[in-house]
Amino acid sequence: MDVIDRPLYELARLLESGEVSAEELAVEFLSRIDKVDGIVGAFVTVDREGTLSGARMADKARRAGEAPSHLAGIPIAVKDNMCTRGIETTCSSKMLRGFVPPYDAHVVERVKAAGMLVIGKTNLDEFAMGSSTENSALRVTRNPWNLQRVPGGSSGGSAAAVAASEAPAALGSDTGGSVRVPASYCGIVGMKPTYGLVSRYGVVAYASSLDQVGPLAANVRDCAIMLRVIAGHDPRDSMSIDAEIPDYEAQLGRDIAGKVIGLPKEYFAEGIEPGVRDAVLEAAKQLSKLGVEVEEVSLPTVEYALAAYYIIASSEASSNLARFDGVRYGHRAEGAVDSVSMFMKTRAEGFGPEVKRRIMMGTYSLSAGYYDAYYKKASQVRSTLKSDFDRVFERCDALLTPTAPTTAFPIGERIDDPMSMYMSDVCTVTANLAGIPGISLPCGWQDGLPIGMQLLGKRFSEATLLQLAYAYEQAAGYPSRKAPVTKDRGCCSCH
Repeated sequence: MDVIDRPLYELARLLESGEVSAEELAVEFLSRIDKVDGIVGAFVTVDREGTLSGARMADKARRAGEAPSHLAGIPIAVKDNMCTRGIETTCSSKMLRGFVPPYDAHVVERVKAAGMLVIGKTNLDEFAMGSSTENSALRVTRNPWNLQRVPGGSSGGSAAAVAASEAPAALGSDTGGSVRVPASYCGIVGMKPTYGLVSRYGVVAYASSLDQVGPLAANVRDCAIMLRVIAGHDPRDSMSIDAEIPDYEAQLGRDIAGKVIGLPKEYFAEGIEPGVRDAVLEAAKQLSKLGVEVEEVSLPTVEYALAAYYIIASSEASSNLARFDGVRYGHRAEGAVDSVSMFMKTRAEGFGPEVKRRIMMGTYSLSAGYYDAYYKKASQVRSTLKSDFDRVFERCDALLTPTAPTTAFPIGERIDDPMSMYMSDVCTVTANLAGIPGISLPCGWQDGLPIGMQLLGKRFSEATLLQLAYAYEQAAGYPSRKAPVTKDRGCCSCH
């Protein structure tokens, strides 16, 4: 039975009915990784033995009627900035090569509690700092739709793994668009939940007030399933919200007629490719046909959001990454004559250019004499942006925007142009600054590459966003299209 292209929800049904075993499923996905990951480069670690052993245990538990959930035995991929007990966690950095955590991140605990299997760890921009996964110190990840293009970042490995059918779902982290932009570029669904809905415990911190773990999947239903698995209160995360988690999957298919969606004019301004703009506006027409009221709105502070984001994110990165000093764990430089030189040499060797750039930018923003002009001003912009969203959400149930201003760009095109690279996140950073949820899903194609649209909602409106996304997805019929994963776009020998 060909299972690698089946959606997660169908795999769960096949396991429950006994039509396929968890071990058979594991073998199929491991074989798929063997077949295509040498080309795609989604994974930095594959836990072959652990996956097969876990699959056998899941089969045994299901036969005994003791499976922890209907998802038991389904493999998923996990971004390599999430701690996994007994499996190396590198953040795709030389600084953490060889680091094997003695504990699991909260989201990994929840995945395992559902009986799901961590098949491997996926590539990312180093310490999640980037928009293309080109900043990885370990390997290049390629877009399964066109292997000469980036998969987006920083969760590019997770998105590529799902798009290439190497895993039915994956976990990523989103600090400024790092789940949604890769989802857009790779033609899949990715969600950034409300800040605090998913615990950050065990996720290596980049910018603590912005970081949030989210699911990536081939379709909206699978995304809803995965969100329920990972969401929930965790007392080890001081920002974790103690709230009841709804059954997001059960709420899909509800009538969306009468919902109001806003089109913020600032997201359709200069810098958005015409093809992207047209695809998103066409999606708005499709939603109108489903009974949704669509109207133009304005969020004036969006103009300043990208600058504010990079000041705040870099400032928090400067603080968070101070712990990597060569003393407690991770890389330590050799040949240093004293502790100060060891500290400096370790960080010079261990961090890549983009991480160093953001640490220096953040340190400068926080320094005496510049704090008020940069960090304080950026925080004020953030507060005003939140107020803008609150005002718009008094009228609208959701906002519809492009996920990214372009489709996936060629590998190497922007790596030496940081400002051009940062613009990839211009449509997504606002959700992180405001702490609101956002979801990206496919809405069209340009030159054979996927275009993503983004739905934003008020805090804890994940159910509404998923309902809207599901209704559009079903009407548009996008889940059926699969990435070819071919060396030559005219050859399907790798599929």
